[in-house]
Amino acid sequence: MEVLYIVLGIVILVGLFAMGVYNSLIILRNKVDEGWSDIDTQLKRRWDLIPNMVETVKGYAKHEAGVFEEVTKARSQAMQAKTPNESAKAENMLSSTLKSLFAVAENYPELKANQNFMELQETLKEIEEHIQMSRRYYNGTVRDFNTKLQVFPNNIVAGMLGFKKRDFFEIDDEERKNVKVSFSDEKKTDDDKKEE
Repeated sequence: MEVLYIVLGIVILVGLFAMGVYNSLIILRNKVDEGWSDIDTQLKRRWDLIPNMVETVKGYAKHEAGVFEEVTKARSQAMQAKTPNESAKAENMLSSTLKSLFAVAENYPELKANQNFMELQETLKEIEEHIQMSRRYYNGTVRDFNTKLQVFPNNIVAGMLGFKKRDFFEIDDEERKNVKVSFSDEKKTDDDKKEE
């Protein structure tokens, strides 16, 4: 009879442990989903802003059709991305094409002084800051979730319950160097001079 109580006690303890791991993984997974949802919202705000920027620049630089097509194509690809990894690649490409659009705008002083364009530029800057904050939060929750999944003995319970590792939302090394969304007459950086 004593052996039965010991076995029953062990089963209850293992069950409580598994339940605790499961509940903590659910909480972390929900935080990861919440973080991704916030990034997705900010990316959609950026996607909605891009056509307005393209149209504004088109009004001043009609002969730059290739740049406009690239931006539109990159925006479309970013909107079709399904996973954080796909989104990161598509967003890196979109950021790169936006730099081309900004480079075109640099050649048109009237455009840089246009009130509508200045407001769009300010909105884009604000969105980029929100994306950065959302990315930090998301990557932090992914780190916590993945760590919880991988440590022993949680990894055994997580594997049995079908939890999968999540991808970080990472940016290109190029994006880390050059994030410039300013058309003011400030001094150009060395990177800007090299690009010209």
